[in-house]
Amino acid sequence: MKKFITLIFLFSSFYIRAQTQQNNLESLQLALQNAANDTIRMDVLSQLGFYYDAINIDTSRLFLDQSLAIARRLNLKLYEAGILSAQIYGLSWSNYPKALDVSLQALKIAEDPASEKNAWNLAAGRTPHTERLATLGIIYFSMAQLYGNTGNIEKQKLSLLKSINLAETVHDSVTNMTSTLNLGNIYLSKHQLDSALFFEERALRLFSKSGTGNKIVLGWTYGTLGAIYLERGNYRLSGNAYLTGLQNMQEQNTLSGVGNICLSLSKFYKVINKPDSSVWYGYKSLEAYKRYKDQSGIADAYLSLSSAYDKQKMADSALAYLKLGTALHDSLNNKERENLISYQNANFDEQMRLKNLEDEKIETRTKIKIYSMVAGIAVCLIIAFLLFRNNQNRKRANELLEKQKGEIADQKDHIEQTLTELKSTQAQLIQSEKMASLGELTAGIAHEIQNPLNFVNNFSDLNKELLEELKEEVGKGNTDAVTVIANNLIDNEEKINQHGKRADSIVKGMLQHSRQTKGVKELTDVNALCDEYLKLSYHGLRAKDKMFNTDFKTDFDVNVGEIDTVRQDIGRGLLNIFNNAFYAVNEKQKVAGKNFKPLVSIQTKKTDGKIEIKIEDNGNGIPQNIINKIFQPFFTTKPTGQGTGLGLSLAYDIFTKEHQGTLKVESREGKGSMFVIQLPV
Repeated sequence: MKKFITLIFLFSSFYIRAQTQQNNLESLQLALQNAANDTIRMDVLSQLGFYYDAINIDTSRLFLDQSLAIARRLNLKLYEAGILSAQIYGLSWSNYPKALDVSLQALKIAEDPASEKNAWNLAAGRTPHTERLATLGIIYFSMAQLYGNTGNIEKQKLSLLKSINLAETVHDSVTNMTSTLNLGNIYLSKHQLDSALFFEERALRLFSKSGTGNKIVLGWTYGTLGAIYLERGNYRLSGNAYLTGLQNMQEQNTLSGVGNICLSLSKFYKVINKPDSSVWYGYKSLEAYKRYKDQSGIADAYLSLSSAYDKQKMADSALAYLKLGTALHDSLNNKERENLISYQNANFDEQMRLKNLEDEKIETRTKIKIYSMVAGIAVCLIIAFLLFRNNQNRKRANELLEKQKGEIADQKDHIEQTLTELKSTQAQLIQSEKMASLGELTAGIAHEIQNPLNFVNNFSDLNKELLEELKEEVGKGNTDAVTVIANNLIDNEEKINQHGKRADSIVKGMLQHSRQTKGVKELTDVNALCDEYLKLSYHGLRAKDKMFNTDFKTDFDVNVGEIDTVRQDIGRGLLNIFNNAFYAVNEKQKVAGKNFKPLVSIQTKKTDGKIEIKIEDNGNGIPQNIINKIFQPFFTTKPTGQGTGLGLSLAYDIFTKEHQGTLKVESREGKGSMFVIQLPV
């Protein structure tokens, strides 16, 4: 599976320029020979590096190193960061410590706005600023490979999400779709097939919109779709997807991709009991990996051939390839362990270096404060002495006071800079909270629409069987049986129509949401909105934790009607409160056991020109000593890593500041909590 979660490297700006020159080897070699100056030579060398990336990784590194040397000599920082991001990808397979070091160099350049100076040969429609953001997105994309290979999947996912966010900001379709398809690969590795399929289909849509002629991404996407369909047992779709992906890889002469998909096809034909085809594709995979010099791929191909020959009862061949694969894997595993140990040491050294730098800063600030205090006292004593002794020294005292004012101004500037950094961190955490809410909504919608689709599929299969029976009874002339079967078919068709309409209404609702403009108020059915987000929260948590289960009930006042509000914002606020309620009852159930019946309830009513929404749970409640803090930003009672402390703070801002309403909480420790929302009609 590791092969299928390989990141595909495509540096967007260079990629676009390479496409303009048709990216063929002969034209690039000719351009290198005729390069009129260093900048052109640097650009051609980088394109040659990208050309060989999927063909011969050693040759690719050689050209990229030469291009990097020229970029540094010409002080083209942004271009240098782009080449470094390409090197991260290559080093992520062979030298983890070096990949980490290069990652830090690239991030330092791309995160510094000063790197926008001397920006050279920008992509069409790009400014130096957007080019820097695009480069930063590609660096996060490349770092995801390092995190994946060193086993840090959560950091890998976070890096890909950052890459997607930056790519969408600057409309970089290539980085967007490659990051998207690799998110799908991560979910495939965790056997979360619905999420994997969602991201792969999104990658296909992005590919079709991008208009790019390069089919490497398309080949990888179809390869992953083949693996998803294979795990689902849909062999027809799996085989078609694998063969489509292989065709795209062959058209692009992508040896790593050809080896990867041929290896998957070998496994596929073994599963469907076609050992001859399995052996054939095993040899095709071995041939591609040998040409690409991928030792890990060669080892996998040996083991696949061993398994295929074993299926054919050819014990000698199976044993021979098993020995080859096992020996090569053992050798690679030893190198991998050494590489990981070196990476962990390098990572630890980097963390210690940063800690030492922070300690030095703290020590320096402390010394400055002490010196300032001492200087202030000294100045005061000197001024008092000089005033007492002789008024003629007043000028000297004033000069000392002006110096002190300058130090205070410097300290003020430092405090303002620190405040700016804190605000930036807060904005990043709020964005993370929004992305988490989006993931929960997606999971809920997927579960919501799955039920009617299951009914449609089941009744369609049943109708197929009934039609076969109908043909037999018609042949026998048994009209009574024909009538009974026909009535059953009519009933089933009505049920299919009913559930099809249910799925249609869900899809239309989703489309309606996607057309809404952010921040625009509209008439919204409060009861329907509460019911929708209650179910989305429940199904979202169920998607993440199959063991999660709780009851919920609703008590909606039919007189509530519609109010003028920003639907998405109110929904996000409700979702945060529902998530906390379900979390509370779930945590209590883990301790209380089967005798405890978890329950989350919601009630709406219209009173005195206001809409009141009450959300209540029977969880552990909120201790009185912290109840006044729960709406503060970054305050959370959840374990580290499970909450940012921004959910209730965002909900409070939405209901009170954006919609001029109120949000209050009532809680009894050990009994549960109730959140009361009031919105003006």
